[in-house]
Amino acid sequence: MARTAIIAGFALIALGVVVSVASGSASVTSWLPAILGVVFVALGAGARAKPEIGHHLMHAAAGVALLAILGSLGSAIGRGSTGWALFAQLATAVIAGGFLVQAIGSFRTARRNRLANDSAA
Repeated sequence: MARTAIIAGFALIALGVVVSVASGSASVTSWLPAILGVVFVALGAGARAKPEIGHHLMHAAAGVALLAILGSLGSAIGRGSTGWALFAQLATAVIAGGFLVQAIGSFRTARRNRLANDSAA
């Protein structure tokens, strides 16, 4: 999952850079996907560097993904965004959503394996 977090992070960083440059926006909000991406990369790198706390870091990444989805969709719906802002919000929700789906699947698999190992012992 650490690798997936890093990949999602770099995708969000690229999204933030592309949208900010293409739209010519001077607003900090256009950089929010990139900021979220840095958080994902940091959590993924931390999980690789410290495998003993990797599961905690990946749970944190899943929480960040959920907040990114809710924030992006809430902003897109609440503000009635258009143009580059709408694109950035929807793309952020899709990238974070893809990560969250994979994270939940990984967490479920890990739990099943742990329960199977406990039963066998």
